[in-house]
Amino acid sequence: MAAVRMTPVRRPPEEVDKATPRRAAGRRRVLAHWPQYLAISPFYVIFGVFGLFPVLFSLFLAFQRWDGLGEMQFVGLQQFRFLMEDGTFWLSMRNTFIIWFISTVPMLFMALVIAAMLNSTIRFTAFYRVAYFIPNVTSLVAMAIFFGAVFSKNFGLVNAVLRGIGLPTVSWLTEPLGMKIAVATVITWQWTGYNAIIYLAGLQTIPTELYEAAKVDGAGPVQIFFRITIPMLRPIILFTVIVSTVGGMQTFTEPQVLFGTNTTLNPNTGGPGQGGLTMVLYFYHQAFDNRNFGYGAAIAWLVFLVIMLFVAINWRIVARRQK
Repeated sequence: MAAVRMTPVRRPPEEVDKATPRRAAGRRRVLAHWPQYLAISPFYVIFGVFGLFPVLFSLFLAFQRWDGLGEMQFVGLQQFRFLMEDGTFWLSMRNTFIIWFISTVPMLFMALVIAAMLNSTIRFTAFYRVAYFIPNVTSLVAMAIFFGAVFSKNFGLVNAVLRGIGLPTVSWLTEPLGMKIAVATVITWQWTGYNAIIYLAGLQTIPTELYEAAKVDGAGPVQIFFRITIPMLRPIILFTVIVSTVGGMQTFTEPQVLFGTNTTLNPNTGGPGQGGLTMVLYFYHQAFDNRNFGYGAAIAWLVFLVIMLFVAINWRIVARRQK
């Protein structure tokens, strides 16, 4: 039997166009907009080299033992296993939590009060806004040096005030609790004005009719503050709490400058008794003083997980109250 030759069926041009692969269409769009992609490419190149690559490399490094010069040695989860048993790390975590708490709570409360005052009809409001924001743009190292002099035991301003009112002086830079208060004071000084400006922007979005109606009903300033201002600012308060949590868990410069990093006299840094040792300061000490980069990377990733856990807890608490 003769083979039957099948002739291909020609489809209409419309069906051929519909069968065109989507990736070919996407390629044409890319070629059509290549000048725009080329214009924004420097950002992605810089981010990839100096942002994404170090993050991924640190994750790889957390499973290696490396001193920065020799060959890397794969150790698996040994770094994390040792970290779970490292008492110094848990001490640094406890110090970080205490500093974060005694700095964040008064800082956000004072920022809210300052914002409420700036939102009222007082004179020179613009001057006060700039004045409260200046500490945020001032060099953190310079502020830490200044507060180191303020909290000095013999010639500090704080102890001079205590002596003036008949109270005993405190070794702010050598006693564990005093060291935490000194660090928390620097953080509060720097970020109170920043949060006050954010709260002020939120207060200006609250309709004045709500306040007027509350005053007509006989509500006082305290009732208006807690029944109107706080509920209306709840999303902004959540934002400032999350930002303060992220920043507080990464406290580094303040104890670094206040207590120094003399590894000969104080091998673990963080001041006498390690009262000012924070998680990030301990990471820096392990990675760059001890040249144990693998263990330092493991500490950094555990700090990241702790920050994410705290952010999630804050989010759930505020979201539940909103519901």
